[in-house]
Amino acid sequence: AYALLTALVQDSGLAPSPTEIRDGIKHIADYNIISLVDIYVVVSVLIGVMLPYIFGALTMLAVSRAAQAMIVEVRRQFREIPGLREGRPGVRPDHIRCINISTRSAITEMVLPGGIAIMAPLIIGFGFGQRALVGLLLAAIGSGYMLGILMSNAGGAWDNAKKLVESGFFGKTNAKGSEWHKATVAGDTVGDPFKDTSGPSMNILIKMMTSFGLIAVTEMNPDQENGWIGLVLFLATILGGVVF
Repeated sequence: AYALLTALVQDSGLAPSPTEIRDGIKHIADYNIISLVDIYVVVSVLIGVMLPYIFGALTMLAVSRAAQAMIVEVRRQFREIPGLREGRPGVRPDHIRCINISTRSAITEMVLPGGIAIMAPLIIGFGFGQRALVGLLLAAIGSGYMLGILMSNAGGAWDNAKKLVESGFFGKTNAKGSEWHKATVAGDTVGDPFKDTSGPSMNILIKMMTSFGLIAVTEMNPDQENGWIGLVLFLATILGGVVF
């Protein structure tokens, strides 16, 4: 992601390319790339720090909704299919409906998080300029990287805690079925989406944001001049979020 950000800065014209510096055609000191007292850059940095947390929250909620839909379907089948609960020979559950729920949720639930990852750099870039875009992406890379590590490790710790209790490591009174086990199961319901969904998705978030910023950066102005384009993209994103 940082390599893509470097390419973005060079393609935007805010910094010379390595070959231009090597050949003495241009010098890095001749460029005013980003000012940290620029209000648009500061605001964009704050938004960039916040975006991974929004993205992580949306993916966690997506997992929760998909799991709830699956639970409702499983309970319906136990209730409506005779002999399924008792394990009667020849009685089979309707696997297709469960697969449909999982597949549909995997696609539809990622529309809003994916839309935010795509539209955020375009809104900031066209609304506030190239310098603000660089601030947004740099902050999102740092914040998303640290949050991804935290989620992956914390989720794994929750999962391993449950397995350790189930193994009987803390004694039979604190093994499977005990209050300790109930507590670790509750923790694992957060840990699984942490380590399997939200944590790994941080890598996708920062790469997707940087890639779309790199694609569109040459069409943006260095500073905030055509902010109405960013406003139009922002309103379109809000409308899409309301629909989904």
